[in-house]
Formats: sequence, structure tokens, C-alpha cells
Amino acid sequence: MAQPAEASQTIELAQTGKRDYLKALETKYQEQWASQHLFEVNAPSPSELQGLSKAEAMQKYPKWFGNFPYPYMNGSLHLGHAFTISKIEFAAGYQRMLGKRVLFPHGFHVTGLPIKASADKLVREIEMFGEDFEDFERVQADIMRQAEAEEPSSSEVGDSATIDKSKGKKGKIVAKSSGHKYQFQILLSIGVPRSDIKKFADPMHWLVHFPPIAIEDHTAFGSRIDWRRKFLTTKANPYYDAFVRWQVNKLYKLGKIKFGERYTIYSPKDGQPCMDHDRQDGEGIGPQEYTAIKSEVIEWSSAAKNLIEGKVGGRKVYMVAATLRPETMYGQTNCFVGTSIKYGIFAVNDKVAYLCTYRAARNMAFQGVTEIRGTIDQLLEIDGSKLVGTKIRAPFSINPEVYVLPMDNVLATKGTGVVTSVPSDSPDDFQTLTDLRKKADFYKIDPSWAAIDPVPVISTPTYGDLTAPAIVKQLKIQSQKDTKQLAEAKEIAYKEGFYSGTMLVGEFKGQSVQEAKPKVRESMIQVGLAFAYAEPEGMVTSRSGDECIVALMDQWYLDYGEPMWRSQVEKHVASMELYGPETRNAFAKTLAWLNQWACARTYGLGSDMPWDPQYLVESLSDSTIYMAYYTVSQLLHENSIDGSKPGPLGITADQMIDEVWEYVFCDGPWPSSASLPQEKADALKHEFNYFYPFDIRSSGKDLINNHLSFALYNHVAIFPQDKWPISIRTNGHLMLNGAKMSKSTGNFLTLRDAVNKFGADACRLALADAGDGIEDANFDEKNGNANILRVHTLLSWCEEMIKDEANLRHGPRNYHDEVFENEINDLINTTQTHYDALNFKDALKFGFYELQSARDWYREVTSDLARWPTPQKPVDRTRIEIGQYMRGTVKMIRDAETALVKMLNKNKGKGKGATASFDPKKPKSVRVYVATSFPAWQESCVQAVKAAYDSEADKVDDAKVRALLTESGLIKNKLAMPFIQAFKKRMAQLGAQTAFRRTLPFSEKVVLTELLPYLKKTLSLVDAEILSVDEAHAKENEAGYSKSIIDSSEPGSPAFEYRNV
Repeated sequence: MAQPAEASQTIELAQTGKRDYLKALETKYQEQWASQHLFEVNAPSPSELQGLSKAEAMQKYPKWFGNFPYPYMNGSLHLGHAFTISKIEFAAGYQRMLGKRVLFPHGFHVTGLPIKASADKLVREIEMFGEDFEDFERVQADIMRQAEAEEPSSSEVGDSATIDKSKGKKGKIVAKSSGHKYQFQILLSIGVPRSDIKKFADPMHWLVHFPPIAIEDHTAFGSRIDWRRKFLTTKANPYYDAFVRWQVNKLYKLGKIKFGERYTIYSPKDGQPCMDHDRQDGEGIGPQEYTAIKSEVIEWSSAAKNLIEGKVGGRKVYMVAATLRPETMYGQTNCFVGTSIKYGIFAVNDKVAYLCTYRAARNMAFQGVTEIRGTIDQLLEIDGSKLVGTKIRAPFSINPEVYVLPMDNVLATKGTGVVTSVPSDSPDDFQTLTDLRKKADFYKIDPSWAAIDPVPVISTPTYGDLTAPAIVKQLKIQSQKDTKQLAEAKEIAYKEGFYSGTMLVGEFKGQSVQEAKPKVRESMIQVGLAFAYAEPEGMVTSRSGDECIVALMDQWYLDYGEPMWRSQVEKHVASMELYGPETRNAFAKTLAWLNQWACARTYGLGSDMPWDPQYLVESLSDSTIYMAYYTVSQLLHENSIDGSKPGPLGITADQMIDEVWEYVFCDGPWPSSASLPQEKADALKHEFNYFYPFDIRSSGKDLINNHLSFALYNHVAIFPQDKWPISIRTNGHLMLNGAKMSKSTGNFLTLRDAVNKFGADACRLALADAGDGIEDANFDEKNGNANILRVHTLLSWCEEMIKDEANLRHGPRNYHDEVFENEINDLINTTQTHYDALNFKDALKFGFYELQSARDWYREVTSDLARWPTPQKPVDRTRIEIGQYMRGTVKMIRDAETALVKMLNKNKGKGKGATASFDPKKPKSVRVYVATSFPAWQESCVQAVKAAYDSEADKVDDAKVRALLTESGLIKNKLAMPFIQAFKKRMAQLGAQTAFRRTLPFSEKVVLTELLPYLKKTLSLVDAEILSVDEAHAKENEAGYSKSIIDSSEPGSPAFEYRNV
């Protein structure tokens, strides 16, 4: 059965001859690199380092160690992976050219839920559709017929707003039958043969299938990776498993891993915490803790009474509202519900029941709120509209009994669906209450239900005792439908109340809100009128498709955020190179909020928690210090990704006990229990001490919130300070052709797709050109296609020059040789600066495009794997300016002729052609007038600016300039003020002293005389003359010399006059 092809937004190449030629060359040299083991690097031998200090060793044998987050092996590498990888790849090539020992390793992450969840999906799909999915169409047809049969009629449906979507089976059926892909379809779409798909029902098959594909793709891309060091995570590699065991054991002994009750994002379906890497949607979302307010129902509304009485088993029912502001509960005037929301009454025990949404009840069931953990006992379901008019007790409120009223903006997806109303301090509550009072009949309420006025609870210096009404009036909010303005008002009110507010009522009257808030909460909980409640900050979906909740559970967690530990990390971050303020600020924000992190799970792939093997170490906790493992992996299991083959030292995995790892990585004592010779451990230690710490880690910016911060915490806890990371570089996401990469839209490329389409070099150039900042970058396929021609043209020229070497110009160097050499040296230095800063887009600009532009100019004006080039002498800035002057002058002369021709054609159209003194079609010559001084009025203006300039303040006194111009009479000159404004801009650009100097560092006449042969050839001139302004004025009475043109010449900007000869 063929799968329907997705529409592609990527381009197709019309002709591929040049690309194929380049790809053949790339393959040829990649094979040579592999045969020569070019990228396999080791530390200098102990004998080479004998007698050298660490600093001396680094000076004699410099090293560079760069890495990036190892990719997860549930698919092929895509272009986004390649973009982050390219930052290390480009830097590795540069560092090699500096003569360093460059270590660029690559491992493969397989820990966690995704692979196991995908394998389990395949098991179910094989049961549904057959071993080779041969029954897929028949089963799908049956599902569709069943769905249609179960479709309720319109009369049965009624108001669509009252349908309980959480309970219908049809939603899942429709989702799958209307485009949702099964796991076998996903594997088909990435090229796995149908007959092989059943193998992926075993999660271990994923581990042997995808890593070789990644290695092939890297090789085709030209990555400079030492593949001897490759490894898999989890128990699939016993050496890495032993490494993780040592890591978590050490953290546990240091008190960094603890056990206790805490809120965590949890998947009831999977039966375990759902951490970031386990999620299909919602990465980065954590628990949000509320205070759940219990409002006892005194009297049901008439509509609710008929539905509820006799169905709750005599239980006392409480409407439960979730609030972030318990300190405001003194000011409750009513309670709100959403009229289109479905609510349930859920049994807590045999005496108490809570009214809230099913979503909230599901969270509560896993937080110790209900009698039986995980059990949701729904007694009945009721529309929110039927609850309006119910009378309840308002805990802690000055008004002890209030009514339930309708509110347009209540969300079923946030909180419990029940909202306490405090109109004194909540703009939403105040505006809704105002609307209800104005339109009681429209909202179908008894006006007496909304009769209680706002009660002052908190006083603020800006808004007084009634903050919300004051802000609503200030922002001119007219209705609860003004959601944008209300959101702004809410933020203002909450910040003002929390940071500046003082309590006016209650037990903690007179205290600041910051002091009173936790006290009020604790007091309400102690008397049984509230309880702690939490839910995800947003929607989180696990890889298994489960909507996650927040569970309160005993678990192992890493105590990130512990004050002393956090302080050490923050201090180290301050000392690191982070390549930009955005990354530094992101780390600061993350470290400010990051705290306890669940580090164990019961489902998926991973290493056992050593002291509690019912748990596995979760995927973001076994991947924090593996960069250190790279330094020794080739000695433990060289070229053996799963560690099945011991490396050159013959060490077995069971010999790598915790004490040996501690000896190797942290200079611990040599253990008497070790079963391997100490000299073998010394060999491991030798490699580690040479390459560590790593010099740079490149990563997407989204990992700052978890992986990168975790890595810093773990390094600080486990290693001595001289082994802590030196730098971290982050990048944004990669767009493709200006749009987000997406498989569903077809705007998607794997690394293999890109290299197959454009070749490695063209692809690498496009990635370098995509961008370097933390903002999102863009891979432009049109640029990739153009790069094929660029590389092919450059290669052809190089081959041509080599073949024609004997015929190239030899002998003494001329003027243009000197200019060209200085331009090349300047571009070398500029490019190196950008390589050092990891700004590869600018390195490409100056080291590729500008270099070729300089070459092209040099070739035109004179047409009668290596180490990083080091200029042989300092750059002569004067020569650089001469080169720029020559190119600019040639362009000005061309432009002058173009302007002259346009003017002549314009005059000809007006009947003035008979007076034309120049015909561009006839033999022509040009005179170039060179000035050595500026007009006297300009000099006077400059002197006025200079006299008004304060060098200490770096500022010009404009009033003084005007006074001096008035005194000299220049104020009447219409050219004076525009000239002064332009001169001040020049001061800002070049500096005051340079601007005041106003002299060129070379002789224009000499430079232009050297340029004359080229001028004649390129402009098709019979002759050209270079005259000073003084020489030209002496001849201005002769034909062909125009005083106005001569006078327009200024130093650095000669004037030109064409004539026929």
C-alpha cells in the first residue's frame, strides 16, 4: 500500500551536472580522510609532556575540545541538528588550521520514553493491522463505519457547548482517521521498508538502526568527528552505564539527590513523571501551585436543585475555586462560573464532595485530595448555566454568604472552572460585576445576587483602597469583552498589590501583602477552608498521547536551586564566555527559578538508579557530564558503539567501579578493590586531564532552561573547578526558506536530504550564511543552489590558475601587487576575528565573498588543506585606503559619463541637441581635476566647529558655532549649515581628530597616474589627463576647461570633464 505523498515546499533542482561533479570530489576526499584517520586525535604521550606544567603543555601542544548535545536516536538528523552541529564543525576546522589538537566527538542518546513508547505503539498496531500492516485499509474502513454509526443526531446533540468532549470515544477515532499518523506510517515516511517495520517493535532495534544512518550523514557532510569515541547511553552500553552509576551515586552521597513529596508533571497513562524529553507537546512547562478555596453550598439554585438532590449520597458539597491571591479572600462578593462549561461533582470521601471541572478533579486525584489516590469518582455532571443563583459560604470573607453568578471569561482549561470574585482587587471581577448589574435581565440573574459592593481589602499608594475600579477607569475599560485591556489591568493590579500593597482587614491587617500572603494561605488551610492544589502551567502531552497532570508524589529529585549550589553555578556562569548578552540573560533567568527536578522514572530506557533499581535515571539527568566520558571512551571501547568490544587497554565494564571513575575524573585515591592495573586507569586520567575542560558547547537556545543549566550544576558539584566548562554558545531555531520547518507542510529537510540536494560544500556555505545570533536563522535553498555554482566556479578558476602557472606574470612586484597583498592580509585578519567570535556569517562574508571580490579587482586592474595563513608583515592602512579610493574613483568617472549622457539626451528631446559639446559615440578623453585643499568657506566652517568643540565632553556647542558663523558672515551662506551637519556626522563616524585633520594619507595625483592605463582600457578612452586644480585654473580660458567643474573638485573627490578628441 503506497502512502500519499505530502506536498513539498522545498525546491527542485533543474540541472545537477555541476553538483554531481562536486559531490564526486567530496566523496573522494572524504574517503581519503577516513583512510588516513585524519580526525582521530589523542593527547600527547606522557613522555612528551614530562617536565611540563599544565600551562607549558597547553602552549607546546594546544588543544581544542568542542561538542554539542548528542541527538536522540528515534529518527534521522534534520537540518536543525545540522545547524547547531555546524557551529562546532566550522570552529573545529578553524582550530585545526591554528595547529591545535582538535577533539570533536559524537555520541547517541537513547535514554527515556520516546523510543519505548514508539515501540509499544507498533506492538499495538501490529495487533490491529497485522505483522506487515496488511489489514490497515480494512480496519480503518471498519473504524469509520463504527464512527458514523455512533454519530449522534442533531436532536440528540443539542447545544454544542454542552457536549462533554472529554468522554467521547469518537474524538480519538476521528483524530486518527483524519490525518493523525500511526507509528508504522511515520517509519514508512522516512524510508524504512514495510517488511522491516515489525523489527522496530523491539526498542533495541532502534538503537542499531538509526546511529549508522547518522554516521553516514555526518560523513557525507564532511564532519571532522572522531568516531572512535561514539557510544550509546543506557544499559545498552555497559561502560556508559557504569559511568552514569558513578555520577548519580556521587550526587546522592553529596546530598544533591534527595527523596520526598513534590509536585511533578505526571502521565497517568504511563504511570510515571513526564519530563521535558518525554513530551510530545509542552516542553518547559512546569507545575503551577494554587490555593484551592472551599466554598460550602448553602442552597442550590432551582435549576441545580432538581439535578443534584438525592445524587450525592448525603455528602456536603463544596464549590472549589483555585486562586493565586488568597490574601484577597476577605473581599469576596460573589462566585463566578462559566455558563458553557461542564462541571462535575466528585466524591472526596463518603462525607464530602467537590464541584469543579473534570480536568481539575483529575489533577486532585493524584495529589492526595481524594480518599483513594488516582480514583476519580464522579457523582454527576451539570452545566455551569444551571449553577447560577446558588448560594455559598465565602471563606474568610467579610460577606459570609454570596451567590454564584455567570462570567464570560471563565476558562475550563485553567484552574477549576470556579472563580472567587474580589472586585476590589481584580479588574476582571469588577468589570464583570459592573456588566451584570447593568444588564441583569440579559444575563438572567436576580439583581439582588449582585448587590454587594466591592470591599476594600488592600491599600496601594498609587490606586488607593479600591485598586481594580481605579485601573478599570484609568484604562477606560467598558466591558468584560475588552480582554486585551483587562489582561493589562490584571498585570498592573497584581504587581501593585503584591509589591506595594498593605492589608486593610483580617488577622494580618497592617502587614504588607508580601508578608501576609503566605500567612493567610496557611491559616485557611489549617482551619480546613482551603487546600494546596497544582496543575500544569499549560497543556502537556506525553509521547504516548496522554494529557498530563500534576501529581504529588514521593520521588527522587535533584535539588537544583539549593542556595549554596545555585550560588556556585551563578558565580561560574559570570566567568564564562557566552558569546552574547541574550544567552547570559537567559541563564540568569533560568537559574533564578530552576529548582527541584525529578531524576527518576519507571518506564522507558535508561540506567538503573543504583540504590533503588525499581527506578531508571531519567533522560535529562544521565546527560549532564557525558562530555567527560568522550575523553576516555576510545580507550574503553574503541569503535564499539555498544561497548561489546573492549578497547585497546582491555578494560572491561565491570572493572570500572565508582572508585576508579573517581580516581580518573576527580583525583580520588586509588582503590584497593580495583581489579585493573593502576597504569591503565592512569592512561584514562591522562587523556581526561589533557582535553578537559571542554572549550565550547554549542546548543539550541531552548536547552538553556534545562539541559545546559543542568550540565553546569552537575559539573560544579562533581568536578574540581579547573574542569568546569569554559564557554557555551547558543543559537536560535532554523527556519527553511523563511518558514518554520514542518513535516506536515513539506517544508522540511533532513541532513541527508540537504547534502544529496546541494552537496556538502554548498550546504555548509548556506548553513554558515543562515545566521549566528540567538534569534531564529534561515536556510535559504535558493542560496544553497547558488552556492553550487559559486563553488564550481571557484574550483574551476583554481584549476585554471594551476595549469596556467607558467604563463602568469612574474618578476618585480608593481603598485597593484602591494595594494592587493595588503587587502588580502586585512581580510585574513578580519576573517580570523570573526572565526574567534564564532560569527560564521561574517567569516563567510570576508573570508569567501570579499576575498574573491578583492581577487577579481586585482585580476582586472592587472590583466596586461593548509594552515591558517599568517600575514608576513603588518597591514599598511594607507594601501587599504588607496585600494578603496581607486575603486571609488573609477565608479565615479563611469557615473559621471552616465549622468552626462542622460543630460544630453534630455536636452536633445527639448531641441537643444545642436549645442551639445560631447558625443559619447565618438573617440573620447577625460580630464581628472585633483584638489589639494578645500574651499575657503568650508575651512572657515571647520574652524568654527573646532573652536566650539569640547574634547572632554566630545560635544560641539551649536550655539557657539552659529555665533562664529554670524561673526564671519558665513551664516548667510546656504551651503554652510548643511556642510556643518554633514561634518558633525563625519566626526561621529571617524572621531573628532580624524575629521579635523581633513587630509589624505596619499597623493591623489600619484595614485591616479598609476591608475591611468587601467582607466583608459576600462573606460575605452583615447586619452586621460590628471591635472591639479591650480593647473586647470591656469587653462580655464582654453576650450574644454569648465570653471564650474574644476571648482567642484575636493580632496578625495576629484572632478571629471569629458571631451571628444
